[in-house]
Amino acid sequence: MFLVTGITGHTGRYFLQELIDHKYEGPIRCIVRETSDTSMLDNSGLNIEKVYGDLNDKEFIRKVMNGVDNIVHIYNIHHSPMIVEAAIENNVKRAILVHTTGIYSNFKYASQGYKDVEKKVSELTSDLNCPTKVTILRPTMIYGDLCDSNMSKFIKMIDRMRVMPVINGGKSLIQPVNARDLGKAFYTVLTSPEKTDGKAYDLSGEKPLQMIEVFKMISDKLNKKTTFVSIPLGFGVFLARVAKLFTFGKVDYIEKVQRMAEDRSYSHEEAKSDFNYKPMSFEEGIQIEVKQYIKRFK
Repeated sequence: MFLVTGITGHTGRYFLQELIDHKYEGPIRCIVRETSDTSMLDNSGLNIEKVYGDLNDKEFIRKVMNGVDNIVHIYNIHHSPMIVEAAIENNVKRAILVHTTGIYSNFKYASQGYKDVEKKVSELTSDLNCPTKVTILRPTMIYGDLCDSNMSKFIKMIDRMRVMPVINGGKSLIQPVNARDLGKAFYTVLTSPEKTDGKAYDLSGEKPLQMIEVFKMISDKLNKKTTFVSIPLGFGVFLARVAKLFTFGKVDYIEKVQRMAEDRSYSHEEAKSDFNYKPMSFEEGIQIEVKQYIKRFK
């Protein structure tokens, strides 16, 4: 049996679709919340056991791992140490943890927490007699549907604004990854233990793109004529500080603005080599999302 968290979320749903498409035959235990929409699970035709509980509850996590051989932990990186600790106690063979390339950021707020999590996981599994093999998957900026918290915001902004400011001319590099590609990657890693056990992989989009390229592509897909105006990073940070001051700290976008000038592109060559990871082009992926936006709001 394998245990999965976050299967009703954005990337989790695409992982579930891969299980359905491949007619996965083994038992699957899914941790879900009382408020989760489980209709896709209920209609999957798979051997699924739904378990309602709180991932902050250590005792619940220990109990839910009884009889589990593999774990796919998609929901919230900050629960990873507790998940791994319980896995070791229950002699679980494998734990696949979905983390983030945010760990590489130069900004402490964006990366330190992620570094602490992976350090703790490493400490827990450092014993040579540890029964649990850990694989870490680090997606870049995730997009693919209007429920994402990345490209959906840019689509709305570009649709509504004729003139759009961009930090430093939008020259920084990003490499967004489509949730569909992540679902495929999760399934392939789950079914390829001999190649992926004990390793960490960055899961990025097809190739690096400048932010301005991304914005222009979205504008074209929306059939808009958007004027992009370059804003110096320093001025953008100043405006973010003003917003934080006038909202008494409730609105704090300082590091988010700073990261807009930070390159966030990462190679996925190791994933390509080990399990034939081949993400779709951003143009193909963003076209799907823009079509969803137009269908819903136009």
